[in-house]
Parts: sequence; C-alpha cells; structure tokens
Amino acid sequence: MNKKVQARDRYYLMCERKWIYYTLMTVAGFFGAYTYLLRGNVFCNAQTGNVVLMGMALGAGKWEEGFYYLIPITAYLMGAFLSELVPNPVKHHLPVRWDTLLIGIEMLAVACLGFVPESAPVQIAQVTINFIASMQYNTFRQAEGIPVATTFATNHIRQIGVGLAKELQHFHDKEKPFREKLLRHLGMLLYFLFGAVVGTVFCNLFVGKAIWITLLPFGVIFAALLHADLTTEKNMVEKKPSGH
Repeated sequence: MNKKVQARDRYYLMCERKWIYYTLMTVAGFFGAYTYLLRGNVFCNAQTGNVVLMGMALGAGKWEEGFYYLIPITAYLMGAFLSELVPNPVKHHLPVRWDTLLIGIEMLAVACLGFVPESAPVQIAQVTINFIASMQYNTFRQAEGIPVATTFATNHIRQIGVGLAKELQHFHDKEKPFREKLLRHLGMLLYFLFGAVVGTVFCNLFVGKAIWITLLPFGVIFAALLHADLTTEKNMVEKKPSGH
C-alpha cells in the first residue's frame, strides 16, 4: 500500500505525463500510415525493417541497393546520438527543456515535409522521420513511471501479452499492481492504431499535405511543455525525467 501512496503522491514532470505519451503515440501511427502510403511503402518509426532489407540486398549481391540502407540507419543512429548529448547543454543555456525543444524541431520538420511534392524522392521524408523518431524514442522514455515507446507498437503488444498472463496467474488475488502497466500498454497500442486510421483517411484526402494535421497534436504538446518550463517547473530544471 505504501508503494501505491508514493506513486500517487509523486510529482511527474509535464514531459512524463501519460497524455503526452498517448498523443505522441497517435502521431506515430499517423507517421506510419503516411510513410507507407505516400513515401515508399516503408515504416520509418523503427529500423528493424531497414536492417533486414539491407541484409537481403547484400545477400542477393545487390551492393548499391544494400548500402543505400546505411542512410536511414545512420539517420536513426544520429538521432539517438544527438538526443543523448544535447539535453544538458539545452537546459543550462535555454529557458526550456530538451523535450520541449524537440517537439519544436519535430513541428518544423513536419511543416517542411508538407511542402515536399509527391514527385520528390521518397528518401527525403523517410530520412527526416527516421531522424526525429529516433530522437523522440530516446527522449520520451517513461509515462508516469512506466517505460513505454512512443514511436512503434511491438513492445506494447509484448507487454500486453505479459500482462494478460499475469492476470491469469493472479486471477484470485485482490491486489493487482501489474494491471496499471497492462492498461498503459493497451492504451498506447490503441492510440497508435487510431493514429494509423486517421493518417490513412487524411493521406487519401490531402496526399502529402496531410502530414500538417500532426501539427495540431504537436502544438498542444509544445504549448503544455513550454508553459511548464516557464512557470510551474521553472525551478525544476535539474530534475530528470524518469528513465534518464
């Protein structure tokens, strides 16, 4: 019971609030639909597919095609690299946290991608989303104490399976502390699915400019984070988000 009280009374930074994560996950689902439908039939939020495609191309002797995949893989790597180095200098030299600045960067990237014509090389959009997805994945790590990913669904599906197994194992127990984690991962998966549905609808309606729709949820997140940085969390700059 004491652990429950401590968890309830703990103050979570705005960048750790679960609604922020649900919103980012919705955008990730939208990005998945956008890149698959309009930018080369690929998913850019993670890199497993690119590594497999690279291996297949190299195995077939298609060297040029195989080494091309180093571009998106390197973009993803650099996103993680920079997002690991930048947070401390940002919070010590700017009045905002890295989390807030990152959302601003993502909004700028989305605004630019909306101007990219459908005839342009798909790699422009792919590499851009590779880069920002990696930074986001490495920055937003825990939603109110529970580790979650905001750019892909695989781990959430696994965690739902684990949670359901625990529900069965502890069916008769009165206390079910694992249930909150199960519901959090289920929520993330459903929001990702919702984002993919919305992304498909708008991509079919507006083609490449559909990505501008994500500026709305990004804008809400940015406003909330900026307000916290400048007011309620102004004196908490040294407090690290969970998982960092």
